[in-house]
Parts: sequence; C-alpha cells; structure tokens
Amino acid sequence: LARLDALRETRTGFPEAVLGQGKSAEQVAAILGAALQKGHPMFATRIDAEVNREVALRLGHPGAREYAYDPVARIAAVLPPPVPPAPAGDHGGIAVVTGGTADIPVAEEAARTLELTGVAPRRVYDVGVAGLDRLLRELPALRSASVLICVAGMEGALPSVVAGLVEAPVVAVPTSVGYGASFGGLVPLMAMLNGCAPGVAVVNVDNGFGAAAMAKKILRAASTSARPARDLPDMSRWATCGSSGYSGYPATACATGGLQGASQPVLPPLAVRGRPISPRDRE
Repeated sequence: LARLDALRETRTGFPEAVLGQGKSAEQVAAILGAALQKGHPMFATRIDAEVNREVALRLGHPGAREYAYDPVARIAAVLPPPVPPAPAGDHGGIAVVTGGTADIPVAEEAARTLELTGVAPRRVYDVGVAGLDRLLRELPALRSASVLICVAGMEGALPSVVAGLVEAPVVAVPTSVGYGASFGGLVPLMAMLNGCAPGVAVVNVDNGFGAAAMAKKILRAASTSARPARDLPDMSRWATCGSSGYSGYPATACATGGLQGASQPVLPPLAVRGRPISPRDRE
C-alpha cells in the first residue's frame, strides 16, 4: 500500500507526511496505523471531518497521545509531539500571515505542519491590504521574524507588500479564496509570481504544507550555515526493495532477503533527531 520513509527527516531535514487528498479513509488508516505500530510519528494533510471519523474508528479510537486531528488545518497525526511554546518578543522564527479570515485554513495547514515538526510559528491573521493600517500595526512582529509565510487569495497582493517592508525572505501561498474571476486561485498565483518586490518564493495554490517545508528549510539553513555538512551515507549503494521492502536499506540487504527476516540489514551510521537509530527505526 505504501512504503514508510522513516529516514526522510535524517536525509532532508523534513519528515515524511501523507497527502490524504485522493486517498480513501481505509488507505489513510492503513498508512497511519503502520506508523503508529512502529512508533513512528507521522501526519496526514487534507483530511476532512468525515474521513477523520472513519480513520479514528479504524485505528480503534486511540487516545490524544496517539492520535490528534485539527479540523481547521485538516491534519491528522499519530504520535503527535507536544505543541512547542508560543513565541514571544523578538522570536526570530517563522511568522504565518494571512490576508483575510477565509485564508486561515491554508495558513493553519502551514502553522500546524510547523508545530508538528518542532517549530512554533507566530500567527498574524487578517491583515490584508484592504486595511493597510492593520498590517502596519503588526510591522514589529513581522520584522522580528526570520522567515514569513504570506497566505492570500483575491488579487494576491499581500506578499509583495510584506516583502517591501521586511528584510526576511517571504514564502507566498496563493489561495483559492475569491470571486469567480479569480479562477480558483490562478489570479493570486500569477500575481505573486509577477510581484515586483524581490525575495519572494511562491508555492502552489492552497499549499500550506509546502510553504511550511520551505520556510523550515530556510530557517534551518540560516541557523546551521556555519556548521559543517552532515556526514550522510553514499546513497548510490541504496535501492528500493520489493513490494514489501523499504527504500532505506542497502541493495545487498534486499538481495539477501534481509527484509523478510533472514538477517537484519545494517544501516549506515545515522541519527534520528540527535539519537542513534534503533532497531525499531530500521523496521
């Protein structure tokens, strides 16, 4: 059904997530259930309330420490970590900004994704350009951020305005919010791609998850720029095993049937979140 990539965060700095859109509740439950069984935190995006009810039922209605659902962000998570403390003062982290209240679901997808990956964002909502005074009142908070995620529909002007006021990079997220001629988010997408303020990167329409991933990678790169590169293994020795295999094992382990229990394959010396890889991580 799916091959869990438990080492993605080690390789890329950002963990694997499941796109729930287009998957049945049975498929989502099977994937999240496999992660839960292995003790591997994972979350799924684009999970509506009806799918969540069926997923929770199939997982046996686990407790809040095993399963959590955010109806606004439409994110379901197994083994969710504690929510990081809210930033205060000159936090230097990530700010999530919206043009209007209708943009909040996409913004919350970004914000909850950050929280589930260990980053506490600052939320600055409903500060669109139709009332520029609202945005200007939040300028100290915006300028204290190291990265900003700007979420807006309609004409999509917010990221350009923000980028002209702050030093930090801006990740722009067009939303499908707007009247008929916005063409489901195409108008703000084109506006953000053609904005005149430099320092703006644009993700796809309604892609709060992608914006969170980009913002966190920018933040991580900035905080570790002086640190030597991580000693990662030679990926050319790795291969994907059979239908029941796992893409993180060396090709020799696949050839010898190690994944079927003949012998425990040996992984290169990596670490997950600062701790050595355990046998459970290798499963």
